Amino acid sequence: MTFTYPGKTEPAVSNLSFEIRLGETVALVGRNGSGKSTIVKLLARLYDPSSGQVIVDGHDLRWYDPQDLWKEYSVMFQDFVEYQLTAGENIGVGNLEEITDELVIEDAAQRAGADRLIESFPEEYDTILGKWFEGGTNLSGGEWQRIALARAFMRDAQILILDEPTAALDPQAEFDLFKRLTALSEGKMTLFISHRFSTTRYADRILVLDGGRLIESGTHDELMALDGVYAELFDLQAASYR
Repeated sequence: MTFTYPGKTEPAVSNLSFEIRLGETVALVGRNGSGKSTIVKLLARLYDPSSGQVIVDGHDLRWYDPQDLWKEYSVMFQDFVEYQLTAGENIGVGNLEEITDELVIEDAAQRAGADRLIESFPEEYDTILGKWFEGGTNLSGGEWQRIALARAFMRDAQILILDEPTAALDPQAEFDLFKRLTALSEGKMTLFISHRFSTTRYADRILVLDGGRLIESGTHDELMALDGVYAELFDLQAASYR
């Protein structure tokens, strides 16, 4: 598939072709502007390809009713919303049909590793978050990200898409999340974007983008052995920890 944003002459992604299999966790990596977030928006059908197709279960995405399609997606974007609502409502808006179901909300929080955080709040799930309203509890960037992750887990969706899901998390929280992703992804298709190569190595497969094109694909070990762009980026990042 190829996609060019309106008003632009150069495609954001060009001649892409890849597959995500059921039960597989796939990581998208690449430098800024390589097309990672555009792919997420195409997969979620926020845009349609300029040419080519996105196919799910053998059918072009455009074949599905958008409302039915989106019920099978759970997406967390990098620029997630910080709702000035209770902790429970912040999570519950991920699935409005179950926004009042306390058990579903608590399960989503547990899967995202946000349950202990919420239990530390003055009124736990009934605590107002943010500073718009009197008595609200303000959160750090990493704490808001845990809440947003829990929101993404509210849906029992077939396709889970996470755009930089650990950008604001500390290394321990990041490690804990990706240990859980294996279990959370069972029977689902999971795609995540990350600039942290400490997390991408846990993916079943890694897709490397450059200039909107897919240039490498494989496991962490396969790509390191290839000694190409992925290996170069991994070594550059690893050097800062030595």
